[in-house]
Amino acid sequence: MPSLERGQPRSAEPTPRSQRRLFFAAAGLLVAGDAVFWLMLAAVQTDSGLALLDGAVHNKLVAGRSPLATGVLAAVSTVTSPGAMAAIGTAVALAWAVRKRELWRPGLLLGAMAATFAASTFIKHQIGRGRPSAADFLMGPDDALSFPSGHTFGTGVFLLVLVYLLLGRTGPGRRSTAVLAFTGAALGTLLVAFSRLYLGYHWLTDVVASLGLAVAVTGLAILVDGLRAARRDPAGEAVPAVTATPEAAAPSRRLP
Repeated sequence: MPSLERGQPRSAEPTPRSQRRLFFAAAGLLVAGDAVFWLMLAAVQTDSGLALLDGAVHNKLVAGRSPLATGVLAAVSTVTSPGAMAAIGTAVALAWAVRKRELWRPGLLLGAMAATFAASTFIKHQIGRGRPSAADFLMGPDDALSFPSGHTFGTGVFLLVLVYLLLGRTGPGRRSTAVLAFTGAALGTLLVAFSRLYLGYHWLTDVVASLGLAVAVTGLAILVDGLRAARRDPAGEAVPAVTATPEAAAPSRRLP
């Protein structure tokens, strides 16, 4: 008689120890991101700290422009505008939900993007900071407020949260892949931040504050996801994909 194999377990939810690490990482991102944002806001409101470099950095980048860099960075900025990122995030979430037949992870991505748009709009109107001189804009007029950078904030949240949802819970064997992916997401966000400075639409403190906000929202998304996982499986035990029958649990036997 053919031997029956025991059902293989599916990937487990985080164990209590890994859950603690996840919560500490999420809290660290949230606190660090908030600290960067509030430091930048204080610098802007008191015209001190990093805000003292705003004018010098802007002038240096304007003076050092080149046709090639302008073309590349203009394309980057166009693709990562708040409207474009909203469309991209929605398309990715819908495709994910349909293909994988799940709602939580694509829903969390959409929720993070929506929170980003709402927070950016609220902060801009509360702070009311003007942009650099319109004479230095390379992509036409823009009368929106400057602090924080919506391009940088939205792109950072999209890339970082997406990488976490795809790779944030991989095992040790794929940890290097996750590190590389997070590094790529961070570099992509920095490229967008630089494009907004180079094209003349933001001050240095605008984009640094946005980087902090993106990190904070990513930490919040990780915390929400971790709390949901802990509530669904408090013991952190693996759930078998196939319930083993007594015959399957027993050693295989062959008839003589």
